[in-house]
Amino acid sequence: MVTTMRIGIPKEIKTLEGRVGLVPAVCAELVRAGHEVFIEHDAGRRAGFPDADYRNLGVHVAGDADELYAAAQLVVKVKEPQPSELALLNERHLLFAYLHLAGDATLARGLAATGCTAIAFETVRDANDRLPMLAPMSEIAGRLAVLHGGSFLLAPNGGRGVLLGGAGADEHGRVTVIGGGVAGGSAVRTVAALGADVTVFDTQATKLAEFQSLGGNVRAFDPRVADVAATVADSDLVIGAVLIPGARAPHVISAEMVRAMRPGSVVVDVSIDQGGCVETIRPTTYAEPTFVWEEVIHYGVTNMPGAVPHTASLALSAAIAPYVRRLADGNWNTEDDLGQGTNVRDGRVVHPQVLASLAGQDE
Repeated sequence: MVTTMRIGIPKEIKTLEGRVGLVPAVCAELVRAGHEVFIEHDAGRRAGFPDADYRNLGVHVAGDADELYAAAQLVVKVKEPQPSELALLNERHLLFAYLHLAGDATLARGLAATGCTAIAFETVRDANDRLPMLAPMSEIAGRLAVLHGGSFLLAPNGGRGVLLGGAGADEHGRVTVIGGGVAGGSAVRTVAALGADVTVFDTQATKLAEFQSLGGNVRAFDPRVADVAATVADSDLVIGAVLIPGARAPHVISAEMVRAMRPGSVVVDVSIDQGGCVETIRPTTYAEPTFVWEEVIHYGVTNMPGAVPHTASLALSAAIAPYVRRLADGNWNTEDDLGQGTNVRDGRVVHPQVLASLAGQDE
């Protein structure tokens, strides 16, 4: 017999974050399964889903965050809790969201102190050892890295005045992508389609062969046998996309590499949620997305897919829906994927990779 779960979807309050945890169609499935679903007023509006879309499907609309968290047992949100949201969580809550605790010791300690159980989208692996809830947002982030990076290369935005795809037979823009996973691969394919020259570095031979087959404007190398520094220095746009699941990203692009880039070049670090793989990067927001270091534009927005909330919400909701159903039904604790993806429980951080990353950070 399925136990009724009270599921809450709060409004995202991270700067200019427009995504919503669950779209109306998924909420309707949960209601039909006998669960109670609550959504905070206007939580879906920026993604194109007004309160009426939810209310018409049997979802309760909570007036504010206090009411939402008080009603919910299972909290499904997109981004990590902000300070005001931590104050609303307690030991009866099961939180399901992107957390990225490995790069944020303060958040990890604060979340553990609430007493809640927290499962991070980005650390849940499927039977094939893939990251099913990270992949759709990584795909979007890879594309946006190219679009935003290309935009900041424009002279009015402070860039060196380069059009990535070039014009006719003229010189094309040069892009370097570090990491050939989902985000990096998405960036490579986007750059290749634009017609720019792209070099991608990854350690897996099968990925390198796949990228090389995209066309004559794509080069793919193992960073252990190639001159990464020289390639970075010659690039108009460098995209960092290194991921170690659950762990802080290593600094694979050094400050010296960045310093050697031409003035007005751009660095975009998709790994910023996990601390960033560029030594000179720091987190930014869509309100102030860039900063300049040594005449190189740095872009470190920590919620890149939030710029396309309608598209991203549909993709994310589809990816997490099967897991939300299992969490709501109460049978998740015996399964490896969700169990091993648990980051916080009983007042402490329990995920091994997250713990190892946090151990190296200052208290």
